[in-house]
Amino acid sequence: MEHRYEHNLKIVTGGRAQALVVNYEQEMVAHFGPECSLADRLRFPISLQALTAEGREQLQAAAKKLPKHTRDLVAKFEAAIDPALLDDLRYDYRVRLVPIIGSKTDADLAINFVKLDELSESERRTMVEAGRLGTVIEKVKHVEVADKDKLLPGRVARLVEDQVPFEFSVHNEHAKMWRRLGVRPATGASDPHATNAKYCIYSEAFGAYVYTPAWVKKVVREIGTVEKYRSFFGREPRMKTVTPFPKQFGASEASDAQQHSKSA
Repeated sequence: MEHRYEHNLKIVTGGRAQALVVNYEQEMVAHFGPECSLADRLRFPISLQALTAEGREQLQAAAKKLPKHTRDLVAKFEAAIDPALLDDLRYDYRVRLVPIIGSKTDADLAINFVKLDELSESERRTMVEAGRLGTVIEKVKHVEVADKDKLLPGRVARLVEDQVPFEFSVHNEHAKMWRRLGVRPATGASDPHATNAKYCIYSEAFGAYVYTPAWVKKVVREIGTVEKYRSFFGREPRMKTVTPFPKQFGASEASDAQQHSKSA
């Protein structure tokens, strides 16, 4: 490959290269823990030209300038790959930039990553359709509903326990997880709102912390098997007692606020 085509090749294969870096990061964290994350060492590249329609056209034109045999090589290679894999972010990492609007907090970062499988069905449809059409979403107006879809600690514990083969306690496992993963400050902190809003927010209505469905998914990913539990907590889990009847839920959910303290 001649050096004069290096820039064009980067445009065509940039998503695959980014996927390689993200995959490496995930493997490092999975095998050695979050302290080995590269997130504070790597920077996410942004091409300013891609933020305008004219810039997008320039990128497309640059990609077309690749020699035919190079484009054919890429096309031939991908023709043998399953379509599901081609659409997987682990193969080709493609992102869409959506400006963050609203009041800024100390917890905000310049770039926030949102997983497609953690969006609602309507949000997912909007983003996928925008991806097909090459649409850039410039501004989305949200009408906030107080504590919508938020979960009290007791509800979180029950949802997690439904998906794992062992017991999961509010005051034991759950409290240790939010502390270690840093999703919220300790009880009595000077700024109770300094949370990771993806997983937890401070509810003025309850005077306590409430959690999101994404937090439930993350907890299950982190400790969902006996091996993961043992690795995270350094001890054996308390396995569930097998009973002939499924666990029942009902009126007890309404008393979460009274049953669980603010420290949960």
